[in-house]
Amino acid sequence: MPKQKSHTGMGKRVKVTANGKLLRQQAGLRHKLEKKSSEVTRRLSGVTEVSTKDRRRVKRLLGR
Repeated sequence: MPKQKSHTGMGKRVKVTANGKLLRQQAGLRHKLEKKSSEVTRRLSGVTEVSTKDRRRVKRLLGR
């Protein structure tokens, strides 16, 4: 039986903390920044947890 491979794209997008939380960047900060106010860009620059609905899927992609 071959080894289970983790999804490399998901590994680049999600960080797993020591407690097992899944952290991700917020969407909407890659382009069209001239239209967005600085308040919005500051709010989007933070890191948030992966939603509860997506946790199971992301963990499976990471091989956990």
